[in-house]
Amino acid sequence: MRTDTHEQTLLKGLALNDRQAIETIYKNNYNMVQALIIHNNGNADDARDIFQEAMIVLYEKVRSGSFELNCQLKTYIYSICRRLWLKRLTQLQRFSPNVEKLEETVPVEEQLEIHIQRNIDFEHMDEAMKGLGEPCKSLLEAYYLQKKSMVEIADSFGYTNADNAKNQKYKCLMRLRKLFFDQNKNRTV
Repeated sequence: MRTDTHEQTLLKGLALNDRQAIETIYKNNYNMVQALIIHNNGNADDARDIFQEAMIVLYEKVRSGSFELNCQLKTYIYSICRRLWLKRLTQLQRFSPNVEKLEETVPVEEQLEIHIQRNIDFEHMDEAMKGLGEPCKSLLEAYYLQKKSMVEIADSFGYTNADNAKNQKYKCLMRLRKLFFDQNKNRTV
C-alpha cells in the first residue's frame, strides 16, 4: 500500500523540521495515542511522553532517507506508540504477558478503529458534560474522576446523607445520558 501525497508531504516537512507539518501530525494523531495509553494503565503524562518518543523515532527514520511508509501514517504512529508503551509497562512491571505473542493476537488496524471511535465518543461526552451545568458536572467529576465516596460527596455538596447524594448522582447521570444521546442523534440527521 502506498501512502497518499498529503502524508508524504507531512513526512518531508517533518524531516525539514517544518512546524506546520509537525503540528498537523500531532493534531491528527495525539488523541488516538492518548486514548491508547489511558485505556492501558497510563495517564496523560505517559501519553505525552510516549507520543514524543514516537515523534523522535519517526523523525529519525524520515531523516535517514531510506524510510518508506507502507501504511497510513496514523497506523505507523499507533504501532510505534503501542510498542513503546508495551515496553514501558513491562519495565514498570504493570504488564506481564509475552509482548510478542500479544502483537500476534491484536491486529493494529482493529485496535486503531476502536480507539478512533472511542476518541470520538469521548469528545461527544465532553460536549455533553459542558452542557450539563452545575452542580451535576462537579458531582459526576467528583465521583468518577476524583474517585470520591458518596459520603465525601454528600459532605462537599451539602446533601443530608450519602443516599441523597447517590440519588442526585443518578439524576445527573440521566441528564448527561439524555444530552449525550440527543447530541449524537442530531449529528446523524
